[in-house]
Amino acid sequence: MFRQLRVLFVEDRPEDTELEERELRKAGHSILSERVETVDALRHALKEFKPDLILSDFSLPSLDGLSALRIVRESSAETPFIFVSGTIGEERAIESLKSGATDYVLKDHLKSLVVKVERALREVQERADRNRVEEELRQAQKMEAVGRLAGGVAHDFNNLLTVINGYSQLILSLPPPEGPIREHAEEILRAGERAASLTRRLLTFSRKHILAPAVVSLNTVVSGMESLLRRLIGEDVELRVLLDPDLGNVKADPGQLEQVVLNLSLNARDAMPSGGKLTLQTSNVAPERTGGPRVLLSVTDTGLGMNAETLSHLFEPFFTTKEHGKGTGLGLSTVYGIVKGGGGTIDVRSEPERGTTFTMQLPRSTDVPSPAPPRRHPAEAVRGSETILLVEDSESVRRFMTAVLTGQGYRVLSAENGERALLALPEASDALHLLITDIVLPGMSGPEIAALVDRARPGTKVLFTSGYTDREMLQKGVLQSGVAFLQKPFDSDALARKVREVLGAPV
Repeated sequence: MFRQLRVLFVEDRPEDTELEERELRKAGHSILSERVETVDALRHALKEFKPDLILSDFSLPSLDGLSALRIVRESSAETPFIFVSGTIGEERAIESLKSGATDYVLKDHLKSLVVKVERALREVQERADRNRVEEELRQAQKMEAVGRLAGGVAHDFNNLLTVINGYSQLILSLPPPEGPIREHAEEILRAGERAASLTRRLLTFSRKHILAPAVVSLNTVVSGMESLLRRLIGEDVELRVLLDPDLGNVKADPGQLEQVVLNLSLNARDAMPSGGKLTLQTSNVAPERTGGPRVLLSVTDTGLGMNAETLSHLFEPFFTTKEHGKGTGLGLSTVYGIVKGGGGTIDVRSEPERGTTFTMQLPRSTDVPSPAPPRRHPAEAVRGSETILLVEDSESVRRFMTAVLTGQGYRVLSAENGERALLALPEASDALHLLITDIVLPGMSGPEIAALVDRARPGTKVLFTSGYTDREMLQKGVLQSGVAFLQKPFDSDALARKVREVLGAPV
């Protein structure tokens, strides 16, 4: 139970201490002990020796047992405290148990000492395990609650950013004037793109982000980012990349893996203000119990390190040790969300002034690597003339999408909900080529609208959009493989390309 049991004897007779210690050693316990018999010595031992177990006589010349018990309980409610006495009677024994003693043993019946000590230690461990599980549950509930809030906020922001970034891009696509107007539009677009990056972090943390998983090698991800990382971490930080040539593949969103590497590397850089060494290393991990084979990525720095208090809050959203304005507190919670969402684990080892190591493990995939994405052609090739039914409850987003699509030559019918969408169907007198609908709408959902449109106009293609999509929707098969989806916020170019792709023309 303990590799070495730290026992504090509150006893004035050394020979009694030896007898009690001998009983524990005979039972196989390795003992490190101290003996005290005064109040000052007891207080000092509690602070410096930090015992796992206290065995106390009930009557000492300068300290009575109940006073010793009271002093111990002031500093530690959990440390087992067992009276070992030749004078304690039944009445005093009951009083001591009510006062917080764990148990009592008569000195002329020391054979029961081991049984009672081991039972007390076992109960301490069981309470510690139960407290740990309860704390993990509280932490999970807190993360889930914040995740729900983050997902809702990000969804609303993505609608706004679709409009802000989209119209900024449309302004910039118009013929000059150069000068202040164009500069202002560029600044708006840059700010909007930074905000979009922030909402992506929120969605990743809340696990409401639509992924594009592919079979990839962590070696490819890390080596592809090496030149970028060298620029970002600065000349005073040495970068070492140690890649296992026989590394297995993983199935994950490559963009999210890049985000993990980037976030951990930037955190490491910030932890080394005077320079240091950053090491990225990959390796295979042998199967463990039912976990199966895994692939490991570790990120190690030689920086300032962290204390236990910081480590206990490390993955909480909005927790940061950086000065005000220097960090959002979402970097590591995003990493946590990505790794956990991919069925992996992440572990942290750190001590003040001794650096930090993050170790991430992901399930190894036996699937063949995913092919490279097809080459994209210039934007001029994405025009069309088909009829599109657009269903979007945000009026500003609906106007923006209508402006982009009509500008590309399409005929657009728009509606704010499913009921209005069905009423608009007769306006598509010849053919309805494409339904574009948000997934989450008041009343009928996007998939429900798509099913009704398919009955009325069989063969109509569908493109879903959303600021977020619940994992529950994914599990119900709403967004199965091959179903077209466009994540908000998107710009005019991404919308035009996706529409053309869904309608069947090359892009």
